[in-house]
Amino acid sequence: MMFIAIKTEDGAIRGKTSFYCRMLNVTRQGFYKYLADKDRPWKYQDLADAMRAIASEDEYNDTYGRIRMFQALLLKQPEGVRIPGERTVYRVMEKIGLSHRPKRKPNGITKADREARKSDDLLKRDFTSAEPLRKCVTDITEIKAKDGKFYVSAIFDCFDAAVLGLAMDTNMKASLCEQTLVNAVRSYPALRGAVIHSDRGTQYTSETYRMAVAKYGIIQSMNSAGGRCHDNARCESMWARMKEELLYGRYNTEELTIDELKTLIWRYFISYWNNRRICSSNDGLPPMVKRQRYYESIDAAA
Repeated sequence: MMFIAIKTEDGAIRGKTSFYCRMLNVTRQGFYKYLADKDRPWKYQDLADAMRAIASEDEYNDTYGRIRMFQALLLKQPEGVRIPGERTVYRVMEKIGLSHRPKRKPNGITKADREARKSDDLLKRDFTSAEPLRKCVTDITEIKAKDGKFYVSAIFDCFDAAVLGLAMDTNMKASLCEQTLVNAVRSYPALRGAVIHSDRGTQYTSETYRMAVAKYGIIQSMNSAGGRCHDNARCESMWARMKEELLYGRYNTEELTIDELKTLIWRYFISYWNNRRICSSNDGLPPMVKRQRYYESIDAAA
């Protein structure tokens, strides 16, 4: 249609209009309907502008897929914008170039000590929790930097996916996991008595870690016998999201120093992830927003 419009000066040259319509097997009625509609404003323009605004709010929001974008719209309720169904949100995202597809899959680094004493699997792949600080998962991931490898350890709350404790070091010894636990308890003293689930890596079966768990009144849980990765799938998915949103396609980690990467990861988890990132498992709420609403509901009921 655009070709015909250009060649006929928007239908002003009628002889040419008939010729091109006939040659391209286009009805004249269809062509004139195209002319009538082509200058009308796109009915989803306001929606598209709202989605672009959401994507530009944070550096990492450009990784939002259709579900999280739909949830972000519901959470923010942009003024004057009618929010359609999720499928329409997806089509608009495709049209304006906001669609996102994962690029990589992470590799595991767990090494189990088959001789070490193990704890029972208390979660049994149930990564949900009705209240905060009752059920958590923890794990370590490896990242290559310009000046060597370093390791990130975190504790995630199953209630809202919040990062409760975070520690980073150039080794993946038990002391890294212990420091993660110390940081979490300092920030959330009510974590005492919670279940914290991990894989069967040597760090988590070590005496150092077990003593820290006992010191802080934590109940330890581990993957079932055989060390199946699905037994700690929630934590594995957290690492995958972090690497996809923060690192892949943005940085070549081997061109950044360990200190530079530590700063990026700390800001991502503590500032962005906890407070602003739309989380689908929270019905579209950032972790701390869900947590705040939970405590507000408890106060209101009291």
